Parts: sequence; C-alpha cells; structure tokens
Amino acid sequence: MSEVSRRTLMKATGVLGASLLPVGLDGSVARAQHDHQQVANVATSPSASEAVEPPSTYLFFNAEEAAFIEAAVARLIPADDKWGGAIEAGVPNYVDKQMVGAWGAGERLYRSGPWQAGTPSQGYQLPFTPAELFRTAIAAINAELKTATPFAQMSAEQQDAYLHELDAGKKDLGGVPSAVFFADLWELTVEGFFSDPVYGGNRNMIGWKMIGFPGAYASFYDLIDQYGITLDRTPVSLASDVHGHVHTDPNIPAQLP
Repeated sequence: MSEVSRRTLMKATGVLGASLLPVGLDGSVARAQHDHQQVANVATSPSASEAVEPPSTYLFFNAEEAAFIEAAVARLIPADDKWGGAIEAGVPNYVDKQMVGAWGAGERLYRSGPWQAGTPSQGYQLPFTPAELFRTAIAAINAELKTATPFAQMSAEQQDAYLHELDAGKKDLGGVPSAVFFADLWELTVEGFFSDPVYGGNRNMIGWKMIGFPGAYASFYDLIDQYGITLDRTPVSLASDVHGHVHTDPNIPAQLP
C-alpha cells in the first residue's frame, strides 16, 4: 500500500499547524511531539485499553458487513498506548451513516451510462452508488474468505496483507475494482476520524485533541493579534452546548425519498 502520513491527512482536511509523523498499516503509529506542553495537557484521551465506548447501532451494514468495516478501519487507524484509533473514534458509525445518506445514494452522481472504463483523469466511471459499491465489494470479500479465514478473524499481519492487495487493485470485487473500494474506504476512515462529531465520528473529539485542533469556535477575536501561540483550549463541535456536550443532528443521516 502506498505510504500515507498523518501530515498528508491533515493537509487533505484543511487543518493547519499539525506536524505528525508517518503512519503505516503495520500498526506502528508514530506521533509527533508537540512543542508546547499545553496541548498535551488539554488533549487528554484515554488509552485504547481504558476507553469503554457504546456499540454502534448500524442503519445500513448487516452483521457480516459491520464486522469487516470494524476490522478494516481498526487497521487503517490503529490505537496505541496514548490515543484511541478508528474504533474508539466511532469511525464505523460515521461510515454507516454515509451509506444511508445522500452521498451513499449517489445523489450527485451521473448514472445514465454508458459504463466504460475511463482514464484516471476522468474520475469515477462505475454504475454503482457508493452504498451499492460498498455492499457489492464487501459481499465479494466475505464470499472469497468464507471458506478460509474471515477478515475480522485474521491476524493483524494477515489483515494488513489483504488490505495491501485491495489497495494494489489485485482483486475484482463483484465488478468493483478493489483499488476503488479501498480508496473510498480509506477516505471515509480519515473523514470519520477528523470530521466534526455531529456527523457521527470523531467521538469525544479524539482526532482534534490528538492534533491540537480547536474545532468550531464562533470567534477568535481575543486571539486575532497573537501569533505563534498554541491554542490550549478544549475542542468545540458545531453541535456543542455551553457545557461541552455534543448533540448530534437527528436529521443526519438524511434519508432520501
């Protein structure tokens, strides 16, 4: 699998000022040390062994699909002794909500064909909506591994090797190129880890605390003339109340008619 760094992820999400070291699928997540101790003091997060999170209630994925998603995202962003990973951040819940929302239904996709292989510059050329793509691809993966070892029951090394095969495009998943499926899975995993908690992921704002991102403050007026400082404040969600509790929008996901 191509090497991806946390710095690359932060550039993709538009978060500035975060300096993080590379992360691979081998589970050895390297964290950059912050220059200011204030961030470390604010960004306290229970370790993976201490975190006790409620199970996700899936709206789209069935039990077999959810087992694959949970195992896969846990390898893409694994927990370590300081920070929780994708599971602790509720990434599977975020992915599930995307499947039953407008994005999963392909609300903005052109779907009238013809369906022919295109060049990389032509973008997405498949007949599947994102939800159909995930369901089709995961069904093919589970069918392939049904007589062997299910993905969720593989060792970490076996899971990493299988994800590498998907990323390299070595499999046809029921008409879905495995590289396309992996790219979407990786993108949603990153989104679920770093997006506002109102959308179902980034539980307890773990992704923001990890990088020292302050979140959705309404005003930085008191800081407008200060430069080179570290923001040592607890992150705020779009849906945070005055007590810091996040109230998710009941209309997310938005079911299409």
